[in-house]
Amino acid sequence: MNFKILVAEDEEITLKHLVYALKAEGYEVEGVTNGLEAFRMLEKDKFDVLITDIKMPEIDGIQLLEIAKKKEPDIEIVIITGFGSIASAVEAMKKGAYDYITKPFDLDELILKISKIKEKKILERQNIALKTFLEINKKTSFIGKSESMKNILNIIEQIKNSDCNVLLTGESGVGKSFIAKLIHYTSKRKDMPFLSINCATLTEELLSSELFGHEKGAFTGAIKQKHGLIEVADGGSLFLDEIAEMSPNLQAKLLRVIEEGEFFRVGGTKPIKVNVRFIAATNQDVKKAIQEKRFREDLYYRLNVMEIYIPSLRERKEDIEPLSKFFLQKHLPKYNKKIKGFTKEAMDILIHYSFPGNVRELENIIERAIILEKTQYITVESLPPTLSLFKIETIQHGNIKTIDELNKEYAEKILEITGGNKTKTAELLGISRTSLWRILKSDNK
Repeated sequence: MNFKILVAEDEEITLKHLVYALKAEGYEVEGVTNGLEAFRMLEKDKFDVLITDIKMPEIDGIQLLEIAKKKEPDIEIVIITGFGSIASAVEAMKKGAYDYITKPFDLDELILKISKIKEKKILERQNIALKTFLEINKKTSFIGKSESMKNILNIIEQIKNSDCNVLLTGESGVGKSFIAKLIHYTSKRKDMPFLSINCATLTEELLSSELFGHEKGAFTGAIKQKHGLIEVADGGSLFLDEIAEMSPNLQAKLLRVIEEGEFFRVGGTKPIKVNVRFIAATNQDVKKAIQEKRFREDLYYRLNVMEIYIPSLRERKEDIEPLSKFFLQKHLPKYNKKIKGFTKEAMDILIHYSFPGNVRELENIIERAIILEKTQYITVESLPPTLSLFKIETIQHGNIKTIDELNKEYAEKILEITGGNKTKTAELLGISRTSLWRILKSDNK
């Protein structure tokens, strides 16, 4: 666990001893001689602990405490005070300080306090991880009914002690981000950060800044140093959604991180070492993207140590009913309604619908139904009327339509209902604008 300490002490000899002693314990430590310098450090970097003298020039310890807590509520603060200033230390404790020590202080006592703070922070991280895992584990009983999902859960169980990079493939909305979280929170890295970013939603410059961070002055608007997601995820996992949308230039930089375990911030000259597990996802045909030179083959093989294909919801219809019941229970508390379940007719329509937006679309449909429903059960009337158009009836040879044709027809119908608003259409379908564009563009031949 990366653990950073900032020490603010105006007596230079005391500051030097504190920094030396804490570094000897293996902590990453920065030392400053006044409150203003400490304020500047807090503005440009993130610290776990602030140790500050209560009496300092320009900005005193109490003011610094208030500034630090406002910027970073999770920071723990230890106040240094003289015997004659105990009242001020008590005031600091009321304002959120973790503890205080009095001059002349015992270094062993301070180191013990810092050790306890670190243990507390580790425990907090573990509790967050456990809570997230239990929530995810609760959901697996709802998504794992079909044979295909059981196979995916079995693969995740087999790789839980591995650090291999994983590539998730499948249509938009099938639950790739959920599977990515499940992989992380069942792995050895579960107590460390899990971060994610959608590569399709940002420009190349913004995505580069988000991933790699930047130095102050690296470009217009870079008014302070920024830590990127790769740096913050050190020790944990980074989920790169829609990886195939990443530019070739950024792909090359990402490949360096995977191969060498280091990177440069934008505008930086010093390499930063990291240990990150990458979980990537795409709804595209990656091999086709490689052939078209849109995706690097070497990056593909680095990410594709383990590939997991997540089937569309129409390929695992056994999951529709349990997922519907799960989403019903998930969203009911928000609307203060007492809906017990679904009528047979409503569930029948859901089961026979093709779900071009997959699980995400199903969740949107269930939430909409909760809002509209006035009885104790979700009825056909509270479902979108267009769902009934796609109920599978007696199939005759000659009128069989492909799934792509059904998807395109449905997308066009929703587009017509929204008055040609592609953003609203994509939102209703639970897919991205890019996916909608591909569905509408397909000639289905």
